[in-house]
Amino acid sequence: MSEQHHPEAGASASPDTHSALDRLNSVIDRLIAPDGCPWDREQTPQSLTEYLVEECHELVDAIRSGKASDVCEELGDVAFQLLFLGRLFADQGGPSLADALNASADKMIRRHPHVFGDTAYSDRDAQLKDWERIKREEKAADQGGPKGTYDSLPRGLPPLTKAYRIHAKAARVGFTWTEDEEAERQVEAEWLEFLDALAAGDEAAIAHEFGDHLFSLVELGRRKGLKAAAVLDETNRRFLARFERMEELARERGLSFPDLSLDDKDELWNEAKADETKA
Repeated sequence: MSEQHHPEAGASASPDTHSALDRLNSVIDRLIAPDGCPWDREQTPQSLTEYLVEECHELVDAIRSGKASDVCEELGDVAFQLLFLGRLFADQGGPSLADALNASADKMIRRHPHVFGDTAYSDRDAQLKDWERIKREEKAADQGGPKGTYDSLPRGLPPLTKAYRIHAKAARVGFTWTEDEEAERQVEAEWLEFLDALAAGDEAAIAHEFGDHLFSLVELGRRKGLKAAAVLDETNRRFLARFERMEELARERGLSFPDLSLDDKDELWNEAKADETKA
């Protein structure tokens, strides 16, 4: 497919969205004007990277919390970072945000030939495999020569997310177990190897086998439609909520939580779980 732009690819943004983007751009113009904010005027794309990562994490946290007001705030903060970065790059003679948005539209059209072309896929797996093929061809065209399956894998991904992506990409090129039962047996085998390493007291082997067990669990979850990072985040939230409730119950009864016996703490934990089901 050619690299021309396709205005017919989807509905245009609403007038309200255009107006809001124009307003936010005008705010950025004012901030980096000669008499604007000294801090903002000093920023570079490199200096903004950590802020962008932080804002993205806060947006994810807001989405998972289900609080619409938090989502609104954090979505706006991420949008500000993207517009600010686009402006800084454009001022340096680099790609503008418009360039980036058009490139993304072209890429999405190219990678969805079943939507914007005549291609038909037998199932979702076939579509995902073709997605990977198209990505590899794009990399080869951009950088010259054939590219590997993992060349597009971001190095800075959090480990659980990276493990999921590694497994997903391997599956799309046919390097995975045929049946879920095989993946389940692999999880069991890795667990037994971890126990053997514990019994032997070999610290290096313990770390190695524990990592292998986690890696195999991520794949089993992927096959069941579970993203390890997301479900672990939910487990973390659940634990923290229960723990805070335990401490609250202890305070209400005039008890020092740290000084309680483990049995007493277990009772509070069970109460916290019961309160959770009532909510």
